[in-house]
Amino acid sequence: MTELDPKFTFETFVVGPANRLASAAARRAADSPGTSYNPLFLYANSGLGKSHILVAIAHHASRNNPQVRTLYQTLEGYLNELTEALEAGARDRMRDRYRDVDILLLDDVQFLAGQAEAQEMLLSSIDSLTASGSQVVLASDRPPSEINGLDARLVSRFSGGLLVDIAPPEFETRVAIIQRKVRERGSELPQDVAEALARLGFRNVRELGGALNRVLAVQDLEGRTLSGADIPGIVGVEADAPAPTQDPFGSFLNEVSGAVEQEVLEHEEPWRVEIRGAADVAEREGFVVKRLRALLQQDNEPDGWKPRLEKFRTAVGRLREIDRELDRLKNPWPDAAAALVKDPDRLEEAEAFLASVSERQRPFPAISDGPDLESVSGNFKPLAVKAAMQLVGREKPEYNPLFLWNGDAHTARALLLAAGRTYRKANPEARMAVTSVSDFSSDFIRALSAGVAGAWRERWWTVDLLLVYGAQDLSGTERAQDEFFHLFEALKRRGARVLLTADCPPSRIGNIDERLRSRFEGGLVVEVEGRGITEEAGAVTFAEPAAGADASAGVSPWEGLAETVAPEPGAATDDIAQGPVVPPIEEIQLDDDRAGLIPDPPVAPATPEPTPAPSAATPSAGTGASAAPKPAATPAVEDGPWRPSREKVVWVWPAFEERLVEDLS
Repeated sequence: MTELDPKFTFETFVVGPANRLASAAARRAADSPGTSYNPLFLYANSGLGKSHILVAIAHHASRNNPQVRTLYQTLEGYLNELTEALEAGARDRMRDRYRDVDILLLDDVQFLAGQAEAQEMLLSSIDSLTASGSQVVLASDRPPSEINGLDARLVSRFSGGLLVDIAPPEFETRVAIIQRKVRERGSELPQDVAEALARLGFRNVRELGGALNRVLAVQDLEGRTLSGADIPGIVGVEADAPAPTQDPFGSFLNEVSGAVEQEVLEHEEPWRVEIRGAADVAEREGFVVKRLRALLQQDNEPDGWKPRLEKFRTAVGRLREIDRELDRLKNPWPDAAAALVKDPDRLEEAEAFLASVSERQRPFPAISDGPDLESVSGNFKPLAVKAAMQLVGREKPEYNPLFLWNGDAHTARALLLAAGRTYRKANPEARMAVTSVSDFSSDFIRALSAGVAGAWRERWWTVDLLLVYGAQDLSGTERAQDEFFHLFEALKRRGARVLLTADCPPSRIGNIDERLRSRFEGGLVVEVEGRGITEEAGAVTFAEPAAGADASAGVSPWEGLAETVAPEPGAATDDIAQGPVVPPIEEIQLDDDRAGLIPDPPVAPATPEPTPAPSAATPSAGTGASAAPKPAATPAVEDGPWRPSREKVVWVWPAFEERLVEDLS
């Protein structure tokens, strides 16, 4: 393997419009070998940084993961190895060496021309590497289609990945390169000197570096401070060469050619002057101007050049606005935007990209201020409150998702809102989203019609706490269920927390995907019982008023909710304050991972009445609401009987044949 230059890293590679795509693609290949652009083919004239990028990939990948097997080789070295292997009869050993790597970096691929044996070997290696998920990165001074004598199969393989052209750096990037090299050498150079050097327009970075070496040598050896006016003389004359003698005839020719050039410029056709001026201005800013340059190549004045030029200027102006807007939005995908915002021919793509970024960065509405879980704990039975507190607590919740239900939906929703406020108070920087199923479905339809569904999904998939009310509305939907299922799975993989409410338990929601039902029941299902909770208390209001609304509006509907509820006549005070005596939520766990336990109703004292009303803790067969009044009861004992809820029942039937409903034969 060729020795790697320790100075060739991504940190020392100056990125500008001409090489931004190449740098971004190379970083992606180093971070995630074999997952995106494979093979990655870089091409550019000599001295524009191809080798620097290849070596930077090797350094970056090895630094991130020392276990990554990286092989960098020039084609000359590859050919030498092949020759030695063929002479030693070790062709298979060499083939295996180039297949047993995670990242293969091959430089100067243009020298494959006319090397049939090497092309066959490389083709086999690339096929094996890409099939196994390894990364291949190649560099050449020309695109694959222009390498003479290159096997058509190799051209196809190279072109099947990502081809990236690295252009010469523009003025600003040349200045940045000069400043970087000066800092690396521990020297200093006046800004006007750096700019004067950059204006000389070298063909590549290597020539620029050589000229900088001469400038720094003169500055150091002569011990003088240079100015921009000194640069042409220093760069144009070798330090150890005598000054050239003046040639009268050569001087005359220079004067004539200069006069002719000036005359041509002054009498150039107006259309050329205007197009050239617009192209030069845009090109200095890094915009792609190939269409304007193509117009300048025509011998006669092009038809309709004025509207075409105006269209170009309008596109450039809009791209500048898009670029500024992306910066304001803190664009999460800067590498993807780099090429779009500099190419007027891709304005529509840039507009679509901006729409996606706007969607991805769109904030979620914040629920209005109001009481948190601690404030409302006296209004709900302890089990539901403790479950909600654990879900939004600092530690990883034991039960996730938490599904709260009550036949009167606003009761469970009131507890959901309190949980959201508790979480927001403890995690002000976290992403919390609250929505109803119907709003979720409508929002997805809007994103589809706007063409930003991908960004819409990513936005939802990045929340830390998802609060969803009205889960029963999933019944009968199709696309909303599918999207919600994938959202649920994405949040689960990230360890995000999910709290849902409905007017019935998951088992009673009809016409929903069984995968969703099982996910809901796989957490903790709790029937919420609350006292003194009005419909307004469970209404969802947001802190951000709608456009044109009074910002002072939206008084919390929770006023008075946290007050202690007076006991019902004849009821035990302790039972009212705490509900049925239940063990702490962390103790509600069985060896077989069943959860969702609910207590049997407390035993009422003997009374003359024939039949006492059922306890609100017992799920009813109808709507699930607990509307029946609670009879007077003594406090339940802690070691009373317990049973799993019907959402968590596991049947064990010893004789399977007795469960057959019909004879399958």
